[in-house]
Amino acid sequence: MRNDRREILRKRLGKLQRHYAALDEYHGLITELEKRKDLYDPEVFQTLKGYERAVLDAYLKRHSSLQDYLGAKVFPLLLESAGIPTDRMSQVLAMVEREGIIESLQDWIELREIRNDLEHDYPGDLRAALSALKTCVSGFAKLEKYYRNTIGFLRGNGDPTL
Repeated sequence: MRNDRREILRKRLGKLQRHYAALDEYHGLITELEKRKDLYDPEVFQTLKGYERAVLDAYLKRHSSLQDYLGAKVFPLLLESAGIPTDRMSQVLAMVEREGIIESLQDWIELREIRNDLEHDYPGDLRAALSALKTCVSGFAKLEKYYRNTIGFLRGNGDPTL
């Protein structure tokens, strides 16, 4: 990998780390809220304060940003850094699955579909939206694992970018 591409990857990893740190913080706040309230009950959700809803919205935004950034900006350069050629996004995802960075392409797609459903600002069926939100919040561990696997892959391939 050329030095300019390595520098781009280094910068992208820095931005990825910031997305992850924010998501982790929001996840912690949601976990605390979950201890006090059943956030996913429509009647309880309707009574949430503005800042509580804002935390949920911020979580969804960071969840989306982290997954998008991993897929579009980090994974292709990550594979390039290891000498693994890819031309299309479908190849990128197949290769990161093969390398064990993501557990399965199906899980990646499911996380994305749930997130996409939620980005449409609480659809008419609140119960369905809250169920999807719960799945998205509980999917944090999976997205966190993908983030950590990305870092581990770089280290395992001797990339001095970190």
